[in-house]
Amino acid sequence: METGVEADVVERAAGVGGELVLRRAGEHYEIISNGMFLMDTRNGESERLLVSSAVAAVDGEDVSVLVGGLGVGFSLAEAVRLPRVGAVTVVEREPAVVGWHSGPDAPLRPFSRGALDDPRVRVVTADLVDHLTAGDARYDLLCLDVDNGPDWTVTPGNARLYGPDGLDLIAARLTGRGVLAVWSAGAAPAFERLLRDRFGRVEVLPVPVPRGEPDVVYLARPA
Repeated sequence: METGVEADVVERAAGVGGELVLRRAGEHYEIISNGMFLMDTRNGESERLLVSSAVAAVDGEDVSVLVGGLGVGFSLAEAVRLPRVGAVTVVEREPAVVGWHSGPDAPLRPFSRGALDDPRVRVVTADLVDHLTAGDARYDLLCLDVDNGPDWTVTPGNARLYGPDGLDLIAARLTGRGVLAVWSAGAAPAFERLLRDRFGRVEVLPVPVPRGEPDVVYLARPA
């Protein structure tokens, strides 16, 4: 957030996982969950790279994308910007977050660039683990940005996604040309080892940030 700019509460909401707060400082917003900072609108470079690098790794056209976590909308905006993307499913468990992007006056709409109105986009309000477990749809690209990283999950249930069983579940939801992309607010060596055990090809893309260790995007696909 901008130094010296006082943050004002835009909205408090009773979320599925507890209290959600949307705050604004100057022209920027941040989302707080149960008092823990999740994300803000200052940059978004790594969230965009999460999608763009993964789409570039998928062969062919009409790429189907699942975005796990709507957040402030950077990843979704990047997905609809890319002409090779044919369909996007966004799985977001918090109705309040979806609401902050919906409608002409929604505060986060500029950051998702109105992508919820794109005919290629379908929004599913559900827990990502539940969605992956219950369904049988397959995707060319599965982007995970539901936590601050494999080592810093927002909810205990998400930890499953980053273990062997979760990676098996994700692999079953990928098409033959599919790619898994995972966002992390820092390196996660143990998770990287699990990726290399489960998938044949793994790329690690660090993204420098103004302060602290780089964000990291992990890409994984079968050999």
